Amino acid sequence: MSTLVRGGKGGKVRQKSIAKSGRAGLQFPVGRIARLMKKNKLADRIGSGAPVYVAAVMEYLTAEVLELAGNAARDNKKARISPRHIQLAVRNDDELNKLLSHVTIAEGGVLPNIQVPLLPKKSSPPDTSRPEKLTHKKKK
Repeated sequence: MSTLVRGGKGGKVRQKSIAKSGRAGLQFPVGRIARLMKKNKLADRIGSGAPVYVAAVMEYLTAEVLELAGNAARDNKKARISPRHIQLAVRNDDELNKLLSHVTIAEGGVLPNIQVPLLPKKSSPPDTSRPEKLTHKKKK
């Protein structure tokens, strides 16, 4: 997996360093998350697995939202994801909606929704049981 690297001018042979994200198979930066967890004093001590776990969860949630937003963009015949597509994706998914229920997405708008009492009533066919009144034209 790792390659050997020789130091300058016949120095010692050492292994090439591999980032923690690469070892975990993640795209999100594990080292940066570890640094921020320590800096923000989330706990007195932070294990080596905690930032990996947090990065994995963040990456999964991001992938889920982007997949649903991409589907919403494709449904609207767009090639670019906008905040509107993210809003539609989050609000139409039960679990994401519950997770992000108190979150406002800027420029996201609202879900299209018309309440039932406001919809026009279905028109019934005209009643043929009684004859219509004849209308007379006025003479000039």
